[in-house]
Amino acid sequence: MQTSWLKNNKAETLIVIFGGWALGEKPFLHLSGDADLLFVQDFRTFSALPDLSGYTHKTLVAFSLGVACFGHWQAQFPTEFTRKIAISGSLHPVDRKRGIPPLVFDKTHDGLSAASYQEFRTHCYNAAQPHQDIDLMARQAELAAVKQRGPAPDPAFDRIFISAQDRIFPIANLRRAWGEHTSKIRLIEAPHVPFAQWQTWTEVCT
Repeated sequence: MQTSWLKNNKAETLIVIFGGWALGEKPFLHLSGDADLLFVQDFRTFSALPDLSGYTHKTLVAFSLGVACFGHWQAQFPTEFTRKIAISGSLHPVDRKRGIPPLVFDKTHDGLSAASYQEFRTHCYNAAQPHQDIDLMARQAELAAVKQRGPAPDPAFDRIFISAQDRIFPIANLRRAWGEHTSKIRLIEAPHVPFAQWQTWTEVCT
């Protein structure tokens, strides 16, 4: 697991972001706000976060495969958050009815290449993306770890965003995955990576 500070101004509030697979911090960089930002990625293994005891308000934002990874991480490293947000993901990351169908997931893992990664990024945004390098072996290992862990414990998210144009997690699967939490769901007209519709972290976290 890798952590990096996107903003560290010793604010009173903090947003911890569990990012998606192989996309890095770029989807979040345009969002403005006063909170410090700690970005977490690379879920081949889990480790503790830096000391967060100085913050009076901590929000957790989990995106895509980061949703299940946060569920597993929280069970291993119990941490109290004021608010928890799940976006475009499921606690059942590899599942025919509640996550990414296993055949699709295995095809992504087994056939991963520079070209297939670019196609994946296009599907994430529903638009062609500039070229981005990828560490193929590391990202394959990350996918294998996600599948091996299986379904994650439920960390009790306060808000769940489902993207209507998601081409990574089928929307019907996400509806089934969160069927017991309908009051917390917000359906948004966006692709799998929905952050372009927001300008501030307040919009994401309320």
